[in-house]
Amino acid sequence: MKTFMRYLKRYRSDALWATLAVAVIAFVTLWQPHLLQDMLAAILKKDNQTINQLGIQLIGLTILGIIASVFNTIFSARAAQGVAADMREDGYRQIQKFSFEDIEKFSAANLVVRLTNDVNHVQYVVMSVLQQITRIPILFIGSLILAIITLPKLWWVIVLMMVLIGLVSVFAFARMGKYFMKMQTILDRNNMLARENLMGIRVVKSFVQEKSQIAKFSESSDEMTDTTIHIGNLFSILMPAFFMVGNLAVAGSIMLVGQMVTSDPGALTAVTAFVSYLMQILFAIVNAGFMMTGVSQALVSLNRLQEIYDTQPSLTFPEVPDENLSGAIEFNDVTFTYPGDEKPTLQDISFSVKPGEMIGIVGATGSGKSTLAQLIPRLFDPEKGSIEVGGKDVRTVNEHSLRQAVSFVLQRSTLFSGTIAQNLRQGKPEATTADMSWAANIAQSSEFIERLDQRYDAPVEERSANFSGGQKQRLSITRGVISQPDILIMDDSTSALDARSEKLVQEALAKELSHTTTVIIAEKIASIIKADRILVLDHGQLVGMGTHHELVRNNPTYQEIYRTQKALEEA
Repeated sequence: MKTFMRYLKRYRSDALWATLAVAVIAFVTLWQPHLLQDMLAAILKKDNQTINQLGIQLIGLTILGIIASVFNTIFSARAAQGVAADMREDGYRQIQKFSFEDIEKFSAANLVVRLTNDVNHVQYVVMSVLQQITRIPILFIGSLILAIITLPKLWWVIVLMMVLIGLVSVFAFARMGKYFMKMQTILDRNNMLARENLMGIRVVKSFVQEKSQIAKFSESSDEMTDTTIHIGNLFSILMPAFFMVGNLAVAGSIMLVGQMVTSDPGALTAVTAFVSYLMQILFAIVNAGFMMTGVSQALVSLNRLQEIYDTQPSLTFPEVPDENLSGAIEFNDVTFTYPGDEKPTLQDISFSVKPGEMIGIVGATGSGKSTLAQLIPRLFDPEKGSIEVGGKDVRTVNEHSLRQAVSFVLQRSTLFSGTIAQNLRQGKPEATTADMSWAANIAQSSEFIERLDQRYDAPVEERSANFSGGQKQRLSITRGVISQPDILIMDDSTSALDARSEKLVQEALAKELSHTTTVIIAEKIASIIKADRILVLDHGQLVGMGTHHELVRNNPTYQEIYRTQKALEEA
């Protein structure tokens, strides 16, 4: 709640004007029945002058109420939109600080729901609160006092109605909270299932898994339907119960007034105002109940958002001056274990790389090749040992310095919707067309970019669906080399390229980026056969290091990989 109030304070002036406007609306609502009572008495007395005066007052009150409603809606919307926008932006900014470990802890689908659906719940409640928070207590207290003043003998009818409504509210709202929490959990799961299915639609269709995916989503969707029905059932009891209590109170009041008319003729003119105040009390309690329902749902959402704000990134960078780091890399007795795993992914890894060297990394699937590469730009921290870039422990330099020195090209090429130029400028914000052309020639992407009508301004569709796998990899390599980094890590990033294109890329890298330390992770030995040194990993351990010819002669693990691939090529 403290977080919510902190955001709301930023829009205190809008909230104040909205509250003042709703107070005016409440006053208009309360005063109209009193004027109607006076007008009814004037009609019975045939006092035309009083009737005209009261008519003008009623019209004036109506106009005042309309103006106040317009102002209330405007200022409430401004405050609600502002709070929601700030919460969403701060949440997104906080997520950008998260490490891979933090993202995996929440899951991407879960974070998306929190930034959209949960923020929308908070926005709705802010809007409702600013439209009702002052109105409900004023209407309730004002109607209660005026109803008792209007017909003092029927005070017990009001109390009885309030007690019955209170019992119904406690019964219903006590059961709704758990269902709202369950609804959010199911919504997270549905979002994740839909996201996975749509992103992996080619796999689903290739293996004819449509029925299986439909069954899985239907099961989760049915659970959401059942939960929604439970909430709907409670609401279906709630509203009729409220109105039944209110209508019984009205009917009882009219019947009692009918008995009082003979002894107190003035009660006849008061009954209309009394019934109006009864209904105002009813609506005040009902609206308060619904606000509590919305608030309870918003509190669940606020707690989920608070988890994002309170999560301290597991990996932080020191606030130190920028440094120019060279391409030297050194691992000193490094051991790394993924959170939740018992067995280390990497164990006691030590080696050093000189600036400008080309290093290849090979090993069986799951041997820790990609993990080793991800430790260099400090995407994770080792649990033991140290990693140095340019002679500096990566934990002692700031993020900007490290990212400027190290460029990472992943096997899975991720391009963002926009244009080719916008994607390339992620690697170098100030890149010119000449810079893009130079990098594209190295990555061999210029051959298809130059054929596009808009060249570097050509659009990139969502999930880069308008490019093939090989084209996406070449664009990713282009983005990786455009800044001329001191260290370039290529995590099997030429796997979708044909042999000729891969050879041309490697030749261009050796010629144009001779000063850059290149780390190439590859499944195929042919991709790293010309490397200055090759690291051989097996079950997280460094079991060999040397040139291709040296390893072929004396390293059993490398020999096995080489023989297997050579036999496949010959076959």
